[in-house]
Amino acid sequence: MELDRITVTMDAELGAAVRAAAEAAKSSVSGWVAGAVADKLRNQLLMEALDEWQAEDGAFTESEHAAARALLESDDAAGTAA
Repeated sequence: MELDRITVTMDAELGAAVRAAAEAAKSSVSGWVAGAVADKLRNQLLMEALDEWQAEDGAFTESEHAAARALLESDDAAGTAA
């Protein structure tokens, strides 16, 4: 795997929180930040896909929102949510 070194500057409190989270996850700071960035990018792509879907097929209904919430809550309860 090819690596890309990126320098990131952030508020000192946020940096301390990142270091603590990485340590709690038994991860390097780089690994933890890379995972967080990957999560953010997946969420952005999902939002773009949902926006496109709604642009083509209309807004999601309340029953569709409720079904999605129920599915996500059941995944969270089972510990399988990504």
